[in-house]
Amino acid sequence: MAELCLKLHPKDTVSILAGRADKGDTPLGFGVPLDKPVTRGHKIANTDIPEGGGIFKFGQLIGYAARDIKAGEHVHVHNCTFGDHGRDYEIGVDLEAARAAIPEVAPRTFMGYRRADGSAGTRNYIAICGTVNCSATVIRRAADIINQSGILDSYPHIDGVAAFAHGTGCGMASSGPGFDNLQRVLWGYATHPNVGAALFVGLGCEQMQLARMREIHGEMDESRFFMMTIQENGGTQKSIDKIVDHIKELLPKVNEARRVEIPVCELKLALQCGGSDGFSGITANPALGIASDLLVGMGGTVVLSETPEIYGAEQLLLRRAASKDVAEKLLARIKWWEDYTDANHGSMDNNPSPGNKQGGLTTILEKSLGAVAKAGSTPLMDVLEYGEQIREKGLLFMDTPGYDPVSATGQIAGGAQILCFTTGRGSAFGSKPTPTVKVATNSALYASMPDDMDLNCGDILSDGADLHKKGEELLDYLIATASGQKTKSEALGLGDNEFVPWQVGATM
Repeated sequence: MAELCLKLHPKDTVSILAGRADKGDTPLGFGVPLDKPVTRGHKIANTDIPEGGGIFKFGQLIGYAARDIKAGEHVHVHNCTFGDHGRDYEIGVDLEAARAAIPEVAPRTFMGYRRADGSAGTRNYIAICGTVNCSATVIRRAADIINQSGILDSYPHIDGVAAFAHGTGCGMASSGPGFDNLQRVLWGYATHPNVGAALFVGLGCEQMQLARMREIHGEMDESRFFMMTIQENGGTQKSIDKIVDHIKELLPKVNEARRVEIPVCELKLALQCGGSDGFSGITANPALGIASDLLVGMGGTVVLSETPEIYGAEQLLLRRAASKDVAEKLLARIKWWEDYTDANHGSMDNNPSPGNKQGGLTTILEKSLGAVAKAGSTPLMDVLEYGEQIREKGLLFMDTPGYDPVSATGQIAGGAQILCFTTGRGSAFGSKPTPTVKVATNSALYASMPDDMDLNCGDILSDGADLHKKGEELLDYLIATASGQKTKSEALGLGDNEFVPWQVGATM
């Protein structure tokens, strides 16, 4: 029996197996007879491909034939290999088209928290930030005491107390990328618009000194920020007691915050994907791209990240870079990652993961094309360092690893007040203080993990749902979440263990 395959671009030499052709073809589909069973989401050759020949999907090179491939044959790791994707970048050639792609959208508002510094929050947390791993247990125990005591029931406008513990802060260089990453993350979380008050807790003798943080960022409002060390407080238990007492004093003031109407243009949306599959690039990611364009059209900001997972698709961003300087910043990060992986005996094709491959993705060149689809079609306005504060409007890129917790930590530290995470294999990701909306790329996943998935984009294929309307639905969901609607991740209490600052450099 013929199978329904989706050919996504006239140049493509492969199509994606989507289902049975007898269920009704689509404008993108055509029937291909198969001699052997092939898993849905995987690729089928449209034509004969000679050994060494390029394999194309979305009109872009995704790999090379490891041997002769016949039309109708399964194309995957057994016959498709990674290789050079070419560097003939055409910087800015699509910039005018990207500017024209910014939709004209009526302004909208969400119900958020207006902070004293003018920023806008979507949640109202109290944050306890550990400056070093040595204070991790102390801050976690203090947060647990408050969260489990029932006292927060009397303060309905507080979302909780979050302990941001990590595994570094000492045994590291006192300057350089690793130190800079951590201090940007700690400061970014403590001053995040979703945080009503914050405590910094250190041991006292670590590299990440509180006094130095004051020097970098200036004096702090002591009504919102509090600093202490375990050594000065007389040990573990005394420190826990002091933190708990201080938080109890903070609760009435933090609870005074009320949601007010705020323009959607003030939202900063972090874009993430994890556990991707062969449908990610044709359902959830393009739908999120449409939502991203609509948000940009309202004057908002979207932040793409995961530099190793745009590898091979960077040309799609460079073609719409707002300036040569923006393009050069992105190229510099690509080169840094090539050198970094080489120095650590890795490969840029370390991705896709085993789960990605089971879902139909073969090379990083292929995976990256789907990942970039989340960013929509508007101009690339800037490239940020890890955890750098988000100041520009429009589409931005932040340099991060592809590992989701590390990547999202950087985006949140930069000021993203909401995060959207697409997945095809399934995910148990959540984040604090920024809520995560999880979107399924296929209907089977949405049905199998109903407690984790917020929205289904699989119906774009299974039921013929309109892609643009799905993007509008996703944006509506994100705005509702920004206004206080709880996500599935929040209902499950996820987000405490997904705080993972990017550690770069030697552990000494």
